[in-house]
Amino acid sequence: MASRVSGDVHKSSLNFRKGSEKIEKLMEQVAQVVHEEDVIGLIADLVAIPSHPPNSGQEKEIAHYIQRFFKSEGIESRVIHVEDDRYNVTAVLRGTVGAKRLLLTGHMDTVPVYDMENPYKVSQRSGKLYGRGTVDMKGPLACMMMAMAALKRLKVPLEEDVWFAGVIDEEEKSLGTIALIEAGLKVDAAIVGEPTDLEICMAHRGLEWLEFEIVGKTVHGGRQSEGINAIQKATQFITLLEERMKSSLSERIHPVAGSSTMNLGTINGGTQPSTVAGRCVLTVDRRWIPGESYENVLKEYQDVITELSQKDPKFKCHMRVMESSVMKPGYVHEAMEIDPDSEIIKSLTDAIQAVSGTTPNRTYFPAWSDAGLLSTYANIPTIVFAPGQLESAHSKDEFISVNQLMPAVKAYALTAALYCKVKGDDA
Repeated sequence: MASRVSGDVHKSSLNFRKGSEKIEKLMEQVAQVVHEEDVIGLIADLVAIPSHPPNSGQEKEIAHYIQRFFKSEGIESRVIHVEDDRYNVTAVLRGTVGAKRLLLTGHMDTVPVYDMENPYKVSQRSGKLYGRGTVDMKGPLACMMMAMAALKRLKVPLEEDVWFAGVIDEEEKSLGTIALIEAGLKVDAAIVGEPTDLEICMAHRGLEWLEFEIVGKTVHGGRQSEGINAIQKATQFITLLEERMKSSLSERIHPVAGSSTMNLGTINGGTQPSTVAGRCVLTVDRRWIPGESYENVLKEYQDVITELSQKDPKFKCHMRVMESSVMKPGYVHEAMEIDPDSEIIKSLTDAIQAVSGTTPNRTYFPAWSDAGLLSTYANIPTIVFAPGQLESAHSKDEFISVNQLMPAVKAYALTAALYCKVKGDDA
């Protein structure tokens, strides 16, 4: 367990909206009860616990560790069974009123270690912490945990509730966040801790991986006229896809998330040079902007298949969602956006300005995240925000910058204080 700062700091009624000195005071207090080495120690503890496939019950141990951390801080927490031997963990700082709730959330699972050296031992070099999960996203989780611990240690008298959820399975099918939603998750705003380099991400695109199986007829290469070459049919399909969709997608622009995209990811067909290919498989990554419907995303591809089939009776193509992209029935990797004038955006913006002295950049998250589920299926205004650079996630040199840790802790704590209101703040 990471070290805990002892000592009692007197609570104070802070009216944040009426003067920066109140925010400055809370920042100073947070720095008194949480130190950089505490955060580093907690990250090291979390990274030391493997939480990736194929480990059975891969998040069980880390969920129990997180619960023990909150218990040691006197914060109410629960470990919740999701499926098999896998568990979410939640914690809550209850406000005096409790009419409104803020959720800080992130996933406990990581991708496998692949070719990393010493993946479970955090090493510090040139101002960076290296190890599997440091940035995606045990480092951000640690910052959220320490922010809640700081509020508890300082006895900040919040009017509303601050919740934490560590969830399973985001790297695969997002079963953890889906379980929260299906259990009736009721919060008024959420921050998902995927690495954003401390920028406020107000939107991201939806995601689907599609597989197109083009079926031909296999014959010996010496009798080509009797066969149907699936590779040739695939080239016709790709040509029409580019013609019908490429310019159309680039013209669909979201003010934050940018344009819709399509990437032709892989193609595989045939068995050998002297055989007419009887099968060719194309895989596609499709990203859509908020406002586009998933049903129409699929329909556009089906329309191209139908058009080719009507022109060429020998063209046969089966479209399916790739198994690795299939979620629980009723859920897909939906896009996310939030009203830029929402209260949680204002609270986080004010918090970051207080911490950094600069206005934070508002942008989009370039990958997919559980924010898409919270926003779409639970109607929760959601932001993606955390320390760290996404580029190093999943790599053998995964890292998080040390100089972003304490600013993140302070930003989470100040956001909670602003959004959940300190008792006596009438602003």
